[in-house]
Amino acid sequence: MKNPMDKEQLELYEKMRSLTEDLSQLKVEYWYSYSSMSSWQFWVILLVMFILPLVVLYFFIDRKKIFLIGFYGFNIHVWFRYVDVWGYNQGLWGYPYELLPILPGNLSLDATLVPVLFMLVYQWTLNKKKNFYLYSLGLSLFLSFIIKPILVMHHLFALHKWVNYLHLFLFYCAIFLFSILITKIFIMMQESHKKQDTV
Repeated sequence: MKNPMDKEQLELYEKMRSLTEDLSQLKVEYWYSYSSMSSWQFWVILLVMFILPLVVLYFFIDRKKIFLIGFYGFNIHVWFRYVDVWGYNQGLWGYPYELLPILPGNLSLDATLVPVLFMLVYQWTLNKKKNFYLYSLGLSLFLSFIIKPILVMHHLFALHKWVNYLHLFLFYCAIFLFSILITKIFIMMQESHKKQDTV
């Protein structure tokens, strides 16, 4: 039997729901006024940060390792998205221009640009037998201390409160380390299953 919500809980829940709805409407109004297809920022986000990485990935992904690289990239996407939405909701950073007003955070960074860059580095280190951690660390430095400041300069990204570029770098490192850990766990489980099949 479900416990009914008491009056205080129900009132607070309704207040949160109402504020979320109002905020969503405000975001849509803001997007139409400042961030829609009439702004050059929208087209940079759409073409350079969303479509271009997908085109590059289509032509350069190693199709022999496509599921491995894709799985790793999906991990990057998922964990980066969680961290991005958390930081966005905490008011630690924001995006004055967005591709879609209905999703918090930056869809272009979360879904394409950052995952594709990490996927290509992962692929390159696999194929060239290079140190994955060293080159992923280099990419994290590049994203944190070169790409993000450029985005800030053009008002495509904004830092708030106590967050700085070093914090972003640490987030990138945690994300790629956690993503490769999960990828390696799945590889080990697959290899273990293959060994069991041969016995």
